Amino acid sequence: MKKCSLLFSIVALTYLNAFAQTPIQVKPSSTKHGPEKGSLIIIGGNVGHTASIWNKFVELAGGKDQANIVVVTTASGDSAAFDIRDIEIVKKETGVKHVTLLHTNDLKEANSEKFIAPLKQATGVYFVGGRQWRIADSYLNTLTHQAFFDVLNRGGVIAGSSAGASIQGSFLWRGDTKGANILVGDHTQGLSFLKNSVIDQHLLKRNRQFDLIDVIRQSPMLIGIGLDEATAVVVQKDIMEVVGKSYVAIYDYDTIVASENKSSVDTVKSTHFVSGPFYLLSEGQKYDLNERRVITKADSRYSESTSYDK
Repeated sequence: MKKCSLLFSIVALTYLNAFAQTPIQVKPSSTKHGPEKGSLIIIGGNVGHTASIWNKFVELAGGKDQANIVVVTTASGDSAAFDIRDIEIVKKETGVKHVTLLHTNDLKEANSEKFIAPLKQATGVYFVGGRQWRIADSYLNTLTHQAFFDVLNRGGVIAGSSAGASIQGSFLWRGDTKGANILVGDHTQGLSFLKNSVIDQHLLKRNRQFDLIDVIRQSPMLIGIGLDEATAVVVQKDIMEVVGKSYVAIYDYDTIVASENKSSVDTVKSTHFVSGPFYLLSEGQKYDLNERRVITKADSRYSESTSYDK
């Protein structure tokens, strides 16, 4: 009981104090979780040559000829400041020529106009994997953090794999400096591109599919998203679509409680309910983050022709 109470207190404190010391502007949002403008691509790790994910990134960044990509390598550690391998990988997989490396572990530098200059022209940002706490230490509540949001507000795309996925949430999961096996650690605030959320990665590959249940049970305001490797979700406003080779798990309070009480869920949810505390969605399936429900083909409010703001 003490463990659950402590977990709830930590999550609530992080949620309420988000951006408490920030110089950036936080405005009321018309969306519950996703960005009002632009797109997020949240990848579960080991994206490799998964064409459907890279192609979506290029499309949302403006196309091969127009895209201007900034690759943030901070999660990989200090050596990544001089290592262009991630730049070369992004160029090879996307065909985009204008790709710039962005790296610092210095908050003062992250708060400088000179440092954020590449982001002012960016149409897309890509966070590489590593340790998510390094990203938080380097950019949280800085001018760079604001510049990331500005990319979205211009209609651009922010993508990230593994640590670059988790950092996009508001509550930072596996953010402890001592290791990724500590679920709620010494870093608990993410960059909040996806509001009111907690994100895990390498889901099925590392047998993590039950790890998010307790935090969502204790924090009903949060939505939990767990992504397997080579699999992503594309988020525009409050609509999320799965892209890639494997599965994405969705954790919400009502589903967890219903599974524990063995009670029925509503008709739409039961279409994808598997007598467990989460949904597993595969490529092409969509989810409404605002209403917290799977979007079915029979749902007349959504159609294949629906387009969302970039």
